[in-house]
Amino acid sequence: MNVLRRGLGSGVVQAFLVVVGLVWLTPLAGLFLSSLRSAQDTARGGWWTTLKSPGQLSFDNYSALLGNEGMTRAFWNTVLISVPATVLVVVLAALAGYAFAWLEFPGRDAIFLLVVALLVVPVQIGLLPVAELFGRLGLFGTIPGVVLFHVSYGLPFAIFLLRNYFAEMPKEMLEAARMDGGNEWRIFTRLVLPVGRPAIASLAIFQFLWVWNDMLVALLFADSSSQPLTVELQSQIRQFGSNIDVLAPGAFLSLVVPVAVFFAFQRHFVQGVMAGSVK
Repeated sequence: MNVLRRGLGSGVVQAFLVVVGLVWLTPLAGLFLSSLRSAQDTARGGWWTTLKSPGQLSFDNYSALLGNEGMTRAFWNTVLISVPATVLVVVLAALAGYAFAWLEFPGRDAIFLLVVALLVVPVQIGLLPVAELFGRLGLFGTIPGVVLFHVSYGLPFAIFLLRNYFAEMPKEMLEAARMDGGNEWRIFTRLVLPVGRPAIASLAIFQFLWVWNDMLVALLFADSSSQPLTVELQSQIRQFGSNIDVLAPGAFLSLVVPVAVFFAFQRHFVQGVMAGSVK
């Protein structure tokens, strides 16, 4: 009887998760089908009509997207913003997290408390002062300026996350490495980074998704030549009736990239989330 109950319980949970997954994927599927329809077909009915009339589907819209200079430039701007902002945050946070967890230096705890205090500072507070500073430095309206803003505001959470993860590593493991003649850099690269891979992967996913989907920072700090896909899509929406053939595939491209990144690193993400939950 207990086995039967466990089996039924497991089956119900699995069925529920399947339903949730289908509901979550429905907008993605609808957007993909919409991106394969012409503007005339879209005006006549919703994307679900393609289930009865698959002849509506074609890749002409993606050809038009590749020919749209604004959308293609915005896509590569998004890549040039998201990738460096993610890599820099992960690298700097890993170095700082290791230093705060295992290195002794004056003011370590006070500096770490300052980093934690920065977590409660809203992004909106720094927009205007940083914009004025970037204007004086010649960074306003440029891709490096947007990247620098994302890095500076992403570092407090990243350092806090990795420091706490690194601090949970067995002290004996690091002492054994030092006794074997390993210096701090070798211990960090050969021991700490491989062990901390789940937390680092989780951080990379969070940072990449946040930067890729950001519009507030890009709307203020990027000009027309450096604006990412989110801002370009927002400007294209104003002309929705005349450019749906470009808007739909552009929106799908903006959505599918972070989804693909998440599924590519989901195993490490789950390990990072579950780290420390069991001994």
